[in-house]
This record gives sequence, C-alpha cells and structure tokens, in this order.
Amino acid sequence: MTTDEVASLLRTKPSTVRYWRHVGEGPRSFKAGRRVLYARGDVDAWIKAKLEQAS
Repeated sequence: MTTDEVASLLRTKPSTVRYWRHVGEGPRSFKAGRRVLYARGDVDAWIKAKLEQAS
C-alpha cells in the first residue's frame, strides 16, 4: 500500500502517516526503490494493536 492508500484507509492525511513513520509510531513500512510502501497485513496488525490499546 502507498502512503496515500494508508491515509485513505485510516481517514487521515498522508502527511500524518509520514509523520507517524518519522517518529516510529505508524505501521511498519519498507522501501521499494525510492517509494515507501506498507504491507496490508502490517497495516491491519497496527490497527488491531491500536484498538487493543484503546480497550
């Protein structure tokens, strides 16, 4: 997934997702060439962890 796709899924701005990556707070990402990408499973796991923290 791209940063824009993750932002759309989370209903936030791409700049917020980039900030989370910068501070080590967001879903795990990886680089493919110059592009930053996210595996859907990592995004889903991050969402699940955030839901568990909120409970």
